[in-house]
Amino acid sequence: MQGQIPKKIIQFRIGKPVKESLGNRAAMSNLKLLNPGFEYLFFDDAHVKEFVEREFPEYREVFDSFQSTIQRCDFFRYLAVYRLGGFYFDLDVLLASGLSDLLEQDCVFPFERVNFSHFLRKDLGMDWQIGNYAFGAKPGHPFLDAIIKNCVRGQKDRGWVKPMMRGSPPLIEDEYFVLNSTGPGLVSRTFAENPDLAQTVKVLFPDDVCDVRNWNLFGDYGVHLMDSSWREKRGFVRQRLTNYCRDWIQQRRIQDSRKLGKSRHHPSKLPVSAAAADELHPTESR
Repeated sequence: MQGQIPKKIIQFRIGKPVKESLGNRAAMSNLKLLNPGFEYLFFDDAHVKEFVEREFPEYREVFDSFQSTIQRCDFFRYLAVYRLGGFYFDLDVLLASGLSDLLEQDCVFPFERVNFSHFLRKDLGMDWQIGNYAFGAKPGHPFLDAIIKNCVRGQKDRGWVKPMMRGSPPLIEDEYFVLNSTGPGLVSRTFAENPDLAQTVKVLFPDDVCDVRNWNLFGDYGVHLMDSSWREKRGFVRQRLTNYCRDWIQQRRIQDSRKLGKSRHHPSKLPVSAAAADELHPTESR
């Protein structure tokens, strides 16, 4: 069936009004120029609150209860695309081509990177993760519904998020709690735990998932510029230590992932066996 995803682009900003950077304004203009005929919707803080109140009153209390702005941003992007359909893009995503040939999909998400999570790798057989900086879906898609319900579950039960934290770099557990409670970690967990739903999602895989040059791309359509404006600013020494630990763990995970080859598939098509998972981490306890 053609035309599953409507010609619609959704972007927003939550928080105090600020003047967008020149880079963000260029990326936003580029989205519109490359996709003529697409409806463009931008939500400011007031519009976001009004939308949640009108369309999802059952989630208003949960939305307000998130501790960080980025968690509310994550949650809203899922709600907006679930209700309206179309494509969501972070403000720092720069496209190189239009989106028309993705309209026939039911739902599309990008491959982001290999992951750090022992739970995803060992328990769910998924050594990579999906990005949430850009995605598209038809209205009411069940995968987005599952993501939304997991966001609510994670907010009400922090213990449910805890298994995903195994393997996270030290010193920045707070960042990884966000990633695993509403961000890419949660999206990836939802994907891995629901193989039937996963088959309805088109993942934009690169040829080689272990090549860092292929990370944070929206397939062949664009690139996430990774301004990371949501991350907490840290002192110089702590940031250096954090970067060192993160880079060291990342290199180990890349080495582990190379044992599985360059390409990846949906979990239900090519699951990683328990034996293969143990081979990846033979000395690490659960």
